[in-house]
Order: sequence, then C-alpha cells, then structure tokens
Amino acid sequence: MEMKSNTLWRSAGRLVADIVLFYVIGTLITMFLCVPLFLIQKALGMEMQEGSLPSLFLERLLMLVGYLSAAVLVLRWRNLPLSLLGMSLRGRGKDLLAGLGVAVLLYAVGFGTSLLMGTVEIASVEWVPRDLLGTLLFFLLVAVTEEVMLRGFVLGRMLSAGMNRFVALFLSSALFSAMHLFNPNFALLPFVNILLAGCLLGASFLYTRNLCFPVVLHWFWNWLQGLVLGYEVSGMDSGETLLTLRLTGSDLLTGGSFGFEGSLLCTVLLVVGTLAIVGYYERRGRKEA
Repeated sequence: MEMKSNTLWRSAGRLVADIVLFYVIGTLITMFLCVPLFLIQKALGMEMQEGSLPSLFLERLLMLVGYLSAAVLVLRWRNLPLSLLGMSLRGRGKDLLAGLGVAVLLYAVGFGTSLLMGTVEIASVEWVPRDLLGTLLFFLLVAVTEEVMLRGFVLGRMLSAGMNRFVALFLSSALFSAMHLFNPNFALLPFVNILLAGCLLGASFLYTRNLCFPVVLHWFWNWLQGLVLGYEVSGMDSGETLLTLRLTGSDLLTGGSFGFEGSLLCTVLLVVGTLAIVGYYERRGRKEA
C-alpha cells in the first residue's frame, strides 16, 4: 500500500512539474522570439500599432510557436508520443464540421433567445468584409494556440498520467478560466462560464484524444460572438462588427461589458452542450462495446 502511495505521489509530482515546465519554457521561447522581431521592426521603421490586428496576429503566432515548441520538448524529455497532443487531421472531417455546427447552434439558440426575451436589440448592421476575414484568421490562431496549450498538452498530459478523466477535464478547464483573470470586467460569473466553456471544449477530447472538434468550436465561438454578433469576446472589445447591439436587459441576462460569456443564458447553454457531448460519446461507446 505504501509503495502504491509513493508511486502515485511521484506520478503527481512529474505531472505538476511537466505542466509548470511547459508554461515556463513556452513563455521564455515566446519572449525570445519577440525580442529580435521587435528590433528588426524598429530598425526598418515598421513598428505596428499596439492592439492592432496585425500586432495581435503576430503575438498569437509567436505564442503558438513558443508553446508548441515547449510541448514537443517536454514530451520528448518524458519519452511520451507527440500524438498525445491530438493534432492529427486524418479522418477528422466530421469532427471539423461538428465543431462548426455546434458553435452555430449554440449562438442561434443563445442570440435568438436574447432577441425574443427583449434583452438585446440590433441597433445597426454594417458589412465589413476585410475585418470579418482578418479576424476569422486571427481567431483561428487563438483557437489553435489555446487548444494546444489547455486541451492538447495540459488535459492530454493529465489523462496520460492516469488521472480520472472528469477530474482532469475540470482542472484543465479551471486553468483555462484562470488564464482570463486579467481580462477586462472579469468577475465570478465569467470565471464560472469560461470554466464551463473549457469543459465544453474538452469533453470530446476525453473520448477522441483529438483537437479538431474543440479547435473549430473555439474558433467559431469567438468569431461569431465578437465580429458577427457584436458582443465583447471574454471582456475584450471586438472593434468593427457586423451587428451593433443595444443591451436592454440586466447584465446577468446579457453578459454586460464582458460579453455573452458573462450571462446566465451562456451558463445554461454551456452545461447543456457539455452534457450532450458526453452523453453522445458515452452512448456510442456502449453501442461499440
């Protein structure tokens, strides 16, 4: 019994060390890549305005390179397969379409319900194709980066260590929410909802060990919420959007200045969506057994 307990503690220690190392190495690599790029831009007089789309795009690209490199280094050090990250596209066409479908369905229900309840009104519509396309590419980078970090490495590493899958899903989702602590207008309900969003995004990974579904769901969840519907995205201003909204209901129903993710309606949709995904894979598993 004592030997088993010691083994569990060692395994837990390695897991925590790997996650800490991953974040430290990823941050250092990202910072290392940023410095020469900044110096080159300055020398050529090509400084980008802070907060502009090109600047944000470049920041996310460097983050992706930095943290993906960190994941490879840590997994190689532990002699773990890179397939643990779940980045294969082979045979995942249905997962890609399902991610898009779930994102559209959730916002069709959520936004449609808000309109019917009268808590949100459409103030104006403005067609801005360049912004819509540019942010579509930007939010793809956001989704890939965060899914590689939180679902691919953190959740994947927890599962490979033998942790209970639902405990692993909760802990990785709590870490995902904690990453947004310094976003504008962050509060208790947004914390809960982003944790639940992590559960929604990670639920399929428990069964497929693949990122295709969560990446596409995350991608279109952010893009539809911000650039199409006109909400703030996790408290961040979306800039020029297709719809301009007038929030007429209470912040609990609309999300207020944090965006849809700060609303109780979002809470309900995230819980129902997560349970539906888990239920689908559980039923499929019983049929295949």
